[in-house]
Amino acid sequence: MLEKLRERLQAHAPPPLRVDLPQAAVLIPVVARPDPTLLFTRRAAHLSTHSGQVAFPGGKREHEDPDLLATALRESEEEIALPPTRVEVLGRLSDVLSLHGIKVTPYVGVIPPDLPLLPDPNELDAIFEVPVADFLADRRTHTDVIRVDGRDYYVPSYRHDGHVIWGLSSMMLVELLAEGFGMPITLFQRPPGELRFHPERRTTLS
Repeated sequence: MLEKLRERLQAHAPPPLRVDLPQAAVLIPVVARPDPTLLFTRRAAHLSTHSGQVAFPGGKREHEDPDLLATALRESEEEIALPPTRVEVLGRLSDVLSLHGIKVTPYVGVIPPDLPLLPDPNELDAIFEVPVADFLADRRTHTDVIRVDGRDYYVPSYRHDGHVIWGLSSMMLVELLAEGFGMPITLFQRPPGELRFHPERRTTLS
């Protein structure tokens, strides 16, 4: 499975989103277990924004970061004590725009299992893994319909051991499943099952 993932992501080169917005980057860690997993974090409950939300490790680009990959690796080391040298970077996914007007670039990397990772208590209160097979089986609880600038996005919502994976992280996850694992999944076609509609959002783009 991981060898096929490497081949697919090395051939996947989405064009960058050319907008003048603050930049951020995340790492999507694929844990190289016999049955591979994806690693997620949960934002600490005491935070004033995004508390309790599930996300991939990452954050805003700093002036000293030479590029966005460096941002993703630096933030992962700061947030979960993941050494950059233990990450085999496979490729980049499409840029996504957050609700707060930030352009987020996801990178996918394979990491060894059972590293001594620790959540930074100032930002996180949990690190957990979900088997890739669970997502390939499409065990979504429902689909959030998010309309952005007149276009509907069908974003799956998942629940795993009490954690809810949805929103921006799920949008990245859909591209990873489609492009990296060949799953027939898309954000742009209405799926079967329960739909939950959200208010329309407008981007800052003119």
